[in-house]
Amino acid sequence: MPLKTDFRTLLSLWVNWMLRSPVVVLLIMALLTFFAIQYTANNLSINTDTAELIAPDAPFQQNRRNFEKAFSQDMHTLLLVVESDTPELTKAATKRLGRLLSTDKHTIQSVYIPNDNAFFNQNGLLYLDNDDLQTIASNLSQAQPFIGRITQQPNLTGFFSIFEDALTSTDKNQNLPTDLAALVDKVSSVLHKSVNGHTSLLSWQALIAEKKLKTPLSTKGFIIILPTFDYTQIRPAELAINSIRQSIAQIQDPSLPNVKVWITGEVGLEDDELSGMSAGTFTASIFSIVLVCIILLIAYKSIIFTIATLLTLALGMVFCGAFAAFSVKELNLISVAFAVSNMGLGVEYAIHFCLRYRDNLNHHVDRSRAVYSTLMSTSPSLILCAGTTAIGLYAFIPTDYKGVSELGLLAGTSLFICLLVTLIVLPALLKVIPMAMPVQTLTDKALISTLAEKIATATLHYAKPIVIITATVAAISIALVFKVQTDFNPINLRDPNTESVIAFKELTKDKETTPMTLTILAKNEAKAKALQQQLATIASVDKTISLFDFIPTDQENKLLTIEDMTLTLGTTQTFPALKPDLDPIPGITHLIKAIELALPTKTDAREIQSFSTFKKELQDMLLELDTRQEPSRRDFIENIQTALLGTLPNVMNDLFTSFKASEVTLNDLPLDIKDRWLSKEGWYRIQIFPKKDLNDLSNLQQFITDVQAIAPETTDLPIMYWESMKEVIAAFQQAIVIALVTIALLLYVIRRNVIDTLLVMTPLLLAGLLTMASTVLTHTPINFANIIALPLLLGLGVDNGIHMVEKLHHSLSDTQNIYQSSTARAMFYGALTTASSFAGLAFSPHQGIASMGLIITMGIFWIMVCTFIVLPALSKVVLKNKVNA
Repeated sequence: MPLKTDFRTLLSLWVNWMLRSPVVVLLIMALLTFFAIQYTANNLSINTDTAELIAPDAPFQQNRRNFEKAFSQDMHTLLLVVESDTPELTKAATKRLGRLLSTDKHTIQSVYIPNDNAFFNQNGLLYLDNDDLQTIASNLSQAQPFIGRITQQPNLTGFFSIFEDALTSTDKNQNLPTDLAALVDKVSSVLHKSVNGHTSLLSWQALIAEKKLKTPLSTKGFIIILPTFDYTQIRPAELAINSIRQSIAQIQDPSLPNVKVWITGEVGLEDDELSGMSAGTFTASIFSIVLVCIILLIAYKSIIFTIATLLTLALGMVFCGAFAAFSVKELNLISVAFAVSNMGLGVEYAIHFCLRYRDNLNHHVDRSRAVYSTLMSTSPSLILCAGTTAIGLYAFIPTDYKGVSELGLLAGTSLFICLLVTLIVLPALLKVIPMAMPVQTLTDKALISTLAEKIATATLHYAKPIVIITATVAAISIALVFKVQTDFNPINLRDPNTESVIAFKELTKDKETTPMTLTILAKNEAKAKALQQQLATIASVDKTISLFDFIPTDQENKLLTIEDMTLTLGTTQTFPALKPDLDPIPGITHLIKAIELALPTKTDAREIQSFSTFKKELQDMLLELDTRQEPSRRDFIENIQTALLGTLPNVMNDLFTSFKASEVTLNDLPLDIKDRWLSKEGWYRIQIFPKKDLNDLSNLQQFITDVQAIAPETTDLPIMYWESMKEVIAAFQQAIVIALVTIALLLYVIRRNVIDTLLVMTPLLLAGLLTMASTVLTHTPINFANIIALPLLLGLGVDNGIHMVEKLHHSLSDTQNIYQSSTARAMFYGALTTASSFAGLAFSPHQGIASMGLIITMGIFWIMVCTFIVLPALSKVVLKNKVNA
């Protein structure tokens, strides 16, 4: 009691001084605001590095740091995936793009193209499967006469003459590398596109490997980029990515098919996420501000009150920023969300104050008395509410989830800062600003009062049915809670329409390119080989790769096969460049005649269709040549020749280079390969590929468990996802328990009444239960982002429960309107503003943020239902003896 008296005495002294000198108070606050802005600008920064946000001291984080230290060149990189219609164009575009990017020393630290060096160009055939190498050798043997012929006449006329000879010769199939009809179909397709103004390119690499290989030809090229980061920016790799996009535009050749380059990898995914979060959060913030303004205007029916509230909120945000600069120095991607929570939670205090002040103006002519009465009556309850809400946020602090821990500290403390600013600035503003009483028509007043009165009467009158219905719904919700889904794959939180996510998901579909692999570091060669042997026995492991896998198997037999291929193609070691064809019309005319003579002799329907189509395309080409004038005619011929023969010289020259293969030992491997598989400290890297789809959580767990049974220090993306998920779940379980226990103890200490404590906690728990059940019905899994909502809702809900229980102790009669007080109205409008602050997030393209906005909005809805409907009914049943007495 003395403590309560002392508080009210101090509060009274403060209020009297402030009312006598409101201008002085505002000037002091203006000066403090100026210094707060300066301090924040000079001391607060943003760190968008997410690596250490979750359990930075946990063993799995230490294993990752060891991996990063040993092979830093492969960490925090961009992965460029180059794709085109043909492997030759992909290879050329990859090399050209890599060269362009390597000249940018300002935004890019290093550029690495796997398998693109002199070593692999020479020894690439040794890495083929024996059967695949024999297939290529056989194809080359069939193509030898063709290659010899086109070498002598490397232009369109020479190319078409081969088909003419094949159709007129008795030994038809000996001059072609593959089935005649299949080759004709490909040539016809390219001709059709080229003649009709589209770009196309015939792949001779694919033709040489026409018979199906065990390992299909890849049309993808890869470039690994280590960008220069600036962690003071929202997007640390933005400059590097902009430079990459400029280079991508430069490699496009209008005369060739388009080359698609996807920017993905760890950094690419993070950049798209940050970009989407920035755009989504900005849009959500604008939406929230507009919605809050509308709600305030409806609640106050006064522009002055609305402006005063927004100004107070803005000042509160300034001081909250200063506290962030003082306490954490750097905001991370999670703790920065405290600004959004403050917008919803901070404005609630102003609503309580303004609505009570307006009610007091109806009873006190003097504004000073109205302000004094409002401050004295609302301050204790608002301080209590701030304390209980802060508990739900402070419960994050002890967790090992650094981002959320800092969010709890900032958001919890910011509540008190916003409340303090509200109790200082808002009264002074209302004292200084001249204003008339808000106008409310009798019709509006009657409508609102009548509706509120009917709901209040029904709630108390039908208390028992409501309690029974609530118990039934709670039982159903409990059953649904066991079906709550979890999705802790960070990829599924991101915008699925961004190029980084699309490319990443495409890569994961292929066992050869999936980034979802595990990594083990071995201390020496013997340990590495032993580990690979052990891992080969695991059912969930598809294959492993280490430095020793870069030594080709069965080299002696492969070198003999390559020697035979060299003899087959002769001593020529350079394929001639294509020559301009000044007049291909005679060659085309002769070929058309050969087709016309050959068609009647054909009996195979496929061949008849193929050559008929080929003839039509050749006739269309002749028509184009006849109707074009120079230089258009010359350009047209050149484009056709490039489309049909453009890739052949490079393919053959690369093949000639690969004929120089020699036996490979570890000492022969290039340095850039060794550095990626053997660290300077002597650590051998073993990469482990999964056999099953790791998007399935059970497959992910099995893969990790199996590998960790052999090597507990295993690391890489699947481990980071899995261990982070476990740490986050544990952190939030801890936060929820701390919040519930602390809130219950604080309520009991304040109320000194077990029943009151239970009455406040019951709708709180019920709202949480209903929210979780709603996630099942809306198919919204719990993930890294929206799990933040659960302890936060505890803090949001307890305020309303305290206000309502206090009200119900005096208003449990069916004839009384429990919603008529300014406190009840403030609770309602405060909940609306809080919901509006988060509702905008539900429309974010970022799936994690959107789900967080959705869950918090649903949670606030259930809090309001439980507070305004369930709690009065439950109180009527529980406290009926007291009322009857």
